[in-house]
Amino acid sequence: MRVLVTGIGGFIGSKVSQRLLSEGYSVYGVDDFSTGKIENVPEGIEVLAHDLSDKAIIAKLPPKINIILHLAGQSSGEKSFDDPLRDMDCNVSSTLNLIRYGIQHKVERIIYASSMSVYGPTANTPIDETHQCSPLSCYGVGKLSAEAYLKVFQAQLPFVAFRIFNVYGPGQNLADLRQGMVSIFLAQALKDGNVTVKGSLERFRDFIYIDDVVEAWVRAMTSHEAKNKIINLGTGRQTIVQELLQQFKTHIPNTTWNVKGSTPGDQNGVFANNSLLKDVLKMNKFTSLEDGLKIFADSSKQAK
Repeated sequence: MRVLVTGIGGFIGSKVSQRLLSEGYSVYGVDDFSTGKIENVPEGIEVLAHDLSDKAIIAKLPPKINIILHLAGQSSGEKSFDDPLRDMDCNVSSTLNLIRYGIQHKVERIIYASSMSVYGPTANTPIDETHQCSPLSCYGVGKLSAEAYLKVFQAQLPFVAFRIFNVYGPGQNLADLRQGMVSIFLAQALKDGNVTVKGSLERFRDFIYIDDVVEAWVRAMTSHEAKNKIINLGTGRQTIVQELLQQFKTHIPNTTWNVKGSTPGDQNGVFANNSLLKDVLKMNKFTSLEDGLKIFADSSKQAK
């Protein structure tokens, strides 16, 4: 099976690609490397360095692909306010170009990296996929729009869209302090022990370890039941920000924190009802936050 991975130089894209190679898939990659890194791409993969929002990309991609894993895009709610038009290109125009490519070349399925950000304000309760979407950031609007385009063309190009919650783990970019709550906190804690928190300590999230995310993507490639579904990709566990910080002290004992300011478009809290994930992809076990943080912190200390 021939698989095209977009955003292959990014955190999730590179990890998924490693897994696919280990299972014998033929993997091709595309990335403009605006945020991803060429050194993240596993050896032996042919990579096209190009912006997916450019219409010319359709003629440049491999003509014979079975499945598209679309992980490219601008992935920060905060950054999306810097240039909303660019955010739209990265997350909407790129998806439309891939849809056109997929239909033209009779691709069997596209799997899309959407986001929990599509939900916007939520109550203190697990959120399922039928919940009303009222995104608070330009990023969330773009992700929701891309989902809608996938549904419009689903008869010609079947899809799976994962609404991904807060992913973390080894390989995440610790230099980017505007994307990824766990990696932001970890980078600051490792630097000088002091974490600046933008927003209330009572906010809550659903943190999912990278290996569990990769497992879901691989299963979705061949699952008949997942066809044309939007699926929450989270653990179903609610973690309050202050609880997360307390856990950091287990691994980096000198960690302290202070609250300063807020982030535009930030959700106060969201965590997944992942019943559909469990039913459709049989995902019943998830790495605990305690274990995942230990692995992430230990690997980051060694790399420092």
